[in-house]
Amino acid sequence: MPLTVLGNAAFPPQSLSEVSPRALAHLGDAVFHLFEREREIAHISSAKQMHMRARVNASMQADLLDGLLPDLTEIELEIVRRGRNVKVSPARRAEQAVYRFSTAFEALLGYLYLTDMKRLRDVLALTVRPVPVNQSGERSGEEARPERSAAESNGPVAAERQQSGAGEG
Repeated sequence: MPLTVLGNAAFPPQSLSEVSPRALAHLGDAVFHLFEREREIAHISSAKQMHMRARVNASMQADLLDGLLPDLTEIELEIVRRGRNVKVSPARRAEQAVYRFSTAFEALLGYLYLTDMKRLRDVLALTVRPVPVNQSGERSGEEARPERSAAESNGPVAAERQQSGAGEG
């Protein structure tokens, strides 16, 4: 199988059925880390601020995937399904459902990195929300995350949490 170097895609999408979802997630994890680091150095001036805004965690990635689902193609949804079904060992503080969706998010990014850099950039751009501005016109340093009621928050992660009973207090 030919290798790709820094996004010079050498994989036709069909041949990626031979690549394990775990391998795609491994690559996607690195892609998302790099994307986030580039954003940090472009918008933040101190190391303390960088660590406060970290979006590289299972819960945030699961939420990002939940927001992306309506914009994904059938092939991308299949990659997400395969990534979600990878047997995972969740981190101490992560629920199984959240960790599976995080892995699916990373698998999607790994797949796009190998097949379509333009689409990867488009998908990553969809994960970035406008930075709110306070009353004095300064950026607050936090990204806007629209609040969703329990009725609105019926995405796959919420549904899986409800099925497992993890959403109960």
